[in-house]
Amino acid sequence: MRRLTARLFWAVSRWRLATEPAPDRPTLLIGAPHTSNWDFVFMLAITWQLGIPIHWLGKTSLFRGWRGAIMSRLGGIPVNRDAPQKVVADVVARMRAGEVFSLVVTPDGTRSGHTHWKSGFYRIARETGMPVTLGYVDRTTMTTGLGPTFELTGDVSADMDRIRAFYADKAGARPEYRVEPRLREELPSV
Repeated sequence: MRRLTARLFWAVSRWRLATEPAPDRPTLLIGAPHTSNWDFVFMLAITWQLGIPIHWLGKTSLFRGWRGAIMSRLGGIPVNRDAPQKVVADVVARMRAGEVFSLVVTPDGTRSGHTHWKSGFYRIARETGMPVTLGYVDRTTMTTGLGPTFELTGDVSADMDRIRAFYADKAGARPEYRVEPRLREELPSV
């Protein structure tokens, strides 16, 4: 049913799916630039079309009231922004307990107001041994999909340089909200 829903979405959407093949094992899938609520729909359409079982991280408020059951059914894991370290530990524990899934993370956080990416994606990938897959949305070409999948080396600057090179020409659905892929650790101290 999910694959059929995704096919219908791509058939009627102005956006085009332009993607590399799905990873052959669970991966940490970066969703960037995260600039619009439509990014959620794109993420579902991409992963459903490619048959990738996913969980995704979302702010706790998405799981309140009637939406909670829907968001959980769609693979959501609530994130308490007051304790982000707990999220990393919880996801790592799920993986070590044998759960098999790809994890979608939007490291640029919410859709506006940030100067850098959050580093949780990096820590989760390194602690679980998961490769990273670069997912994207690009309004300039009206395309969305998956880019390369690769292992992080532990050299944060080199890994982020590779990520920045991929996203350099990706604008997001709302380019004015795009955040440069840079971790706080890479920012010059003030």
